[in-house]
Amino acid sequence: MWVWIAVVAVALVVLVVAGTRLLGRLRVLERAARRLRHRQEQALALQAKAEVMQETMLAVQERAERAQGTVEQIKAGLGRR
Repeated sequence: MWVWIAVVAVALVVLVVAGTRLLGRLRVLERAARRLRHRQEQALALQAKAEVMQETMLAVQERAERAQGTVEQIKAGLGRR
């Protein structure tokens, strides 16, 4: 009878130790998941900013092309006189 009680007690101790280690690892994984979510949010925000910057660059490029065309027209007009 005492042997069975000892076996059960040892099994419970092993389960408690294993459960404690598992909970510790789960906390570490939860922190890592939280950091990953935060970094993903940052990446999405940067992606949105990059898209806005790309649109701005395209607009600036179009303005520069129009300005270049105007400069060429002005130079062509001055050369005719």
